[in-house]
Amino acid sequence: MTEPTPEPAPDKATVLVVDDDQVLRRQLFWALDAEHHVLEADSRASAIAQLRGGRVQVVLCDLHLPPDLDGISEGLAVIEAARAARPSIPVVVITGSNSRQTALEAIRCGAYGFFEKPFNEAEVTHIVRQAARVRHLEEENLKLRASLLACRGFGRLLGSSPALERIMKQARAVASTSATVLLTGENGTGKEMLARAVHEESPRADEPFVAVSCAALPEDLIESELFGHEKGAFTGATQAKMGRFELADGGTLFLDEIGELSQAVQVKLLRVLQERAFERLGGTKTLNVDIRLVAASNRDLEQEVEEGRFRRDLFYRLNVVPLQLPALRERREDLPILAAHFAAKAADKHARPPAALDPELIEALQEYDWPGNVRELENLMERLVVLTTGSRLGTEFLPEKMLHIRRPAAATAAASDNGGGDETTLEGAMLALKRRLLISAMQAEGGNKAAAAKRLGISRSYFHRLIGELNITA
Repeated sequence: MTEPTPEPAPDKATVLVVDDDQVLRRQLFWALDAEHHVLEADSRASAIAQLRGGRVQVVLCDLHLPPDLDGISEGLAVIEAARAARPSIPVVVITGSNSRQTALEAIRCGAYGFFEKPFNEAEVTHIVRQAARVRHLEEENLKLRASLLACRGFGRLLGSSPALERIMKQARAVASTSATVLLTGENGTGKEMLARAVHEESPRADEPFVAVSCAALPEDLIESELFGHEKGAFTGATQAKMGRFELADGGTLFLDEIGELSQAVQVKLLRVLQERAFERLGGTKTLNVDIRLVAASNRDLEQEVEEGRFRRDLFYRLNVVPLQLPALRERREDLPILAAHFAAKAADKHARPPAALDPELIEALQEYDWPGNVRELENLMERLVVLTTGSRLGTEFLPEKMLHIRRPAAATAAASDNGGGDETTLEGAMLALKRRLLISAMQAEGGNKAAAAKRLGISRSYFHRLIGELNITA
């Protein structure tokens, strides 16, 4: 029979025990109740009724329930019903010591595992804990896939964090115009990807998108690369060559790392932006072009202007619509979606089966500060996909710097006990500084945590995690 049960606690997996032996059901209940929410059923009919409720995450089923009127084992029928209801639900088989071969056959039919009667409590709790973990991984990865499909990206930029949404909203607005755009942000934040997205969403989408890394061009060839040259303009110029401005005519020219340009090239670039006209190197004919310019820099160009390394008039010509891409540590909410995307991309690239992301891996990713930003995350996920042989990506192959950042509980406790830790150590001083910054920000914002997080330039989820770690109370 089915026993009425309260709603499960949100942090406990729901386990359905199916056995016609009430004594065995009670034994399993007491063995599992500390970690799981346990439901009971004594027949196929009552088990199916529980399964239809949608809350069951793991099934324990006696393989040798009494047969039904047709002589079919109800134990096998429950397994089939559970798999039909939700193919991903783990089913653990309970069997007698003389039925091991039958249990193995059930596993070949899709059961997760089995244990024998009389059972060992430690063995049962271990296998159920592992089955619940597998089910949790399935649910989390289904959520990630759904989030990935529903993610309101712009071009190939993925994420829904407030920091990224704000930039994408501005990018969408400017894409339909021909206004010059200046992209800033750390290396690896996706400046070229955003530039391509602006182009692809613009009326110029069918025209060329030409990307130039100013830092990669040799100083003596950069003018030729940008503006072209005539035959004989310099030694080795055996024929005329079109520059990137001509190649981008009608479309978009993306100048990456524009802060690397010399003062002489900056002067010529300023003229092109003002007049949309230039001459090839060694030529006299004026060429007119219709381009949309998107420039990018990881430097602070305003600071470069103040220090005399970048022309002020050129900066104002470029800074028509400034867009600053957030660092990955400022959009930690997007990490699970990005990690899942890059894992799927790497699996496809290397012909590997899709792998689930272990919750412990996601937690480790969210603790790290990502100095290399999205590019570093993409490379890491490819490494994990290549090195991992199982069906889940875990923390086994993470670099040491990411494993060590996860502070032991003792350090956190020390931090909360003395207001931030032993400030004579580097870790203690950092904890104390974090604590003072958080408290100061909350005081300045009148206790408003969302405003305090914004004041510190961090996400709300990271702010709340720090509050918990440092034991900061109201």
